Amino acid sequence: MYVEFKRRKPGRDELPLIRVVGNLRQGLSPDEQELLPPGYLHPHSPRRRLLKPCRTGLAIGSVTYASLLLIVVTSVRVTGGEPLTRRNVLEFFRQLSLIESIRDIGISTNGTLLAKTVDPGRTVAESLAQLRVKNLNVSLDTLDRETYAMITGRDALPETLAGLEAGKRAGFTQIRLNSVLIRGRNEGGLGELVQFARQQNFLVRFIELMPVTTSDVLSDENFLPVAEARRNIEAEFGPLIPEPGFHTNGPALYYRFENHPQRIGFIGALTNLHFCETCNKLRLTCDGKLRPCLGSHLEFDIKTPLRAGASDEELRQIFLDVVDRKPQQHDFRFNYQPGRKMVAIGG
Repeated sequence: MYVEFKRRKPGRDELPLIRVVGNLRQGLSPDEQELLPPGYLHPHSPRRRLLKPCRTGLAIGSVTYASLLLIVVTSVRVTGGEPLTRRNVLEFFRQLSLIESIRDIGISTNGTLLAKTVDPGRTVAESLAQLRVKNLNVSLDTLDRETYAMITGRDALPETLAGLEAGKRAGFTQIRLNSVLIRGRNEGGLGELVQFARQQNFLVRFIELMPVTTSDVLSDENFLPVAEARRNIEAEFGPLIPEPGFHTNGPALYYRFENHPQRIGFIGALTNLHFCETCNKLRLTCDGKLRPCLGSHLEFDIKTPLRAGASDEELRQIFLDVVDRKPQQHDFRFNYQPGRKMVAIGG
């Protein structure tokens, strides 16, 4: 779960925005993680607990929820893995919705379960909307069904498109498409994604492939920089004009078309040398570790002191110490190989 917050401490200036991520789902077994790409988790795979239930009654949410109580929360984004496979995930959203300081709740999902009916006449998307969720980030790398199945390992494009339609019917006005750029897989379909987003009034962001699995290695064969993607889109749709004043609480750089008001975003984690300068993220893993950077092996245990009864002030200090250890830049450009799969870190 992404948790964006401002926290005040007596005698100190207000800290900048910090974003915390915890994986709000039960983890896949190691064998299943080898079979399924990160970010596209099968909703019916058998799962095991990574954290035992705690006082909040939620396995993964216990650590995160306790952390939320120590800070002034303004914005929350729930992610995974695929968070909607988490048992009782709607109950977790209900608990988040009761925290008055949270003004903005969002979710990152592959979209395949948004159209699922959870109560007579009510979909998952409608339930989320009723629980104050304002925006949906949906992973969609291609509109070609065969390519989608090749990338994700599942023939689930119809379910994702149905989920997007369910989101619109539920009243979501902030639906963002996250499309990872993969040379040799989806570079020929970027224009279709732009056109689809334009027709549906979605905001599409193109994201450079990052080394976030324990097996895949970035190479010239699979890496497509955002600058090349931008040139290809301009060749099809006309010039793009930078919009430095437009932000969505993330690292994307946004542009609009010279001859159309549509905006699109680009996230260049590897080629943008200034990418880390304004980073405000921490990640809380599903087994209770705080990670100050996705592209770093640094992680710090918070579950153990939390379970041992650490005071609020002691837990606050742990968070502050982790922020102080945040590296100036990630290690993605230095042959980085993660010690964990993305599903265990949080996207």
